[in-house]
Amino acid sequence: MASPVPAVDGVLSSAQVAATARSIADMQEPSGAVPWTTGEHTDVWNHVEAAMAMLVGGQVEAAERAYAWCARTQRRDGSWPLKIVADRVEDASGETNMSAYLAVGVWHHWLLRRDQAFVERMWPVVRRGLDFVVGMQLSFGGIAWSQEWADGPAKVNEDALLAGSSSIYQSLRAGVALADLVDDPQPEWELAGGRLGHALRQHRDQFLDKSEFSMDWYYPVLGGAVRGSAATALLEEGWETFVVPGLGIKCVSTNNWVTGAETCELVMSLDAVGDHGRALELFAAMQHLRHDDGRYWTGYVFPDDVHWPAEQTTYTAAAVVLAADELSRTTAASGIMRGDTLAPHFDEIALECGCSRLSV
Repeated sequence: MASPVPAVDGVLSSAQVAATARSIADMQEPSGAVPWTTGEHTDVWNHVEAAMAMLVGGQVEAAERAYAWCARTQRRDGSWPLKIVADRVEDASGETNMSAYLAVGVWHHWLLRRDQAFVERMWPVVRRGLDFVVGMQLSFGGIAWSQEWADGPAKVNEDALLAGSSSIYQSLRAGVALADLVDDPQPEWELAGGRLGHALRQHRDQFLDKSEFSMDWYYPVLGGAVRGSAATALLEEGWETFVVPGLGIKCVSTNNWVTGAETCELVMSLDAVGDHGRALELFAAMQHLRHDDGRYWTGYVFPDDVHWPAEQTTYTAAAVVLAADELSRTTAASGIMRGDTLAPHFDEIALECGCSRLSV
């Protein structure tokens, strides 16, 4: 079942988007792992994002190998090592947002391929990952950052990341949608999602302060917990701080450095709240990072007129492909970031049940 490859009028053609998806597959390792760039490490969040982009761009076999890698490398507790280099674990710590994100990838695959056998095969992997994540929820509703492995026993890092928890909110909605599809209800995920959504809307001050990073600005919108007028207001709050007209957005507010992945994620956040004009404008602006072969430079230091770091990354390319699909509404999965096909927002479900666990 082949899906059309997206194109964004006046910005990228279908052939250019396909070339970018192919550039990701070209950097895939024999094991199926998709590293940040050739020779660099693999983490499961960016790996899954790459698999989603490859599927959108027609690289079906490469995407299937990427998902098989996820199933093969998951640990018994449901997590994945933070850093794997050439099949060797460099950092064994397990981050919650990374362990959750496979749910989004598998739901995205279902929307594109309608392959029930694939979903059934991946469901136990998704379930273990989200069970691990829900088990790390903190009293105020946020999700603990990570379980760190060093020389001694595993230690939970009980700080909660705003961007990471926002991504988990999307993953829980995808997980519940998958649970409905395979008829294996997960009410604990719904309750955890209700508490998490409340924290992301009402208690952002209780998350670790990473406000200098643009991801902490837009991710509550991208992950879907903040919508409507609150989302519009939130995006306006950081606009002057992070957006560099004609170039993209800063990764860090204090650095004169724009990055492609963050820009494309803001593009999808804007699209999700109906601000299609500014989304398209930013998507066009970041194309100065495109290389002739379809790859994308990670970022650009604009006072020095130099690409930095001197690498073209799979995660940047993946963000471009997914943003192109969201903007163009081309494939059946193009609403994955808008949340069109995900399970209903948990605030409605959880508050109706009257569960005291929602209190913060």
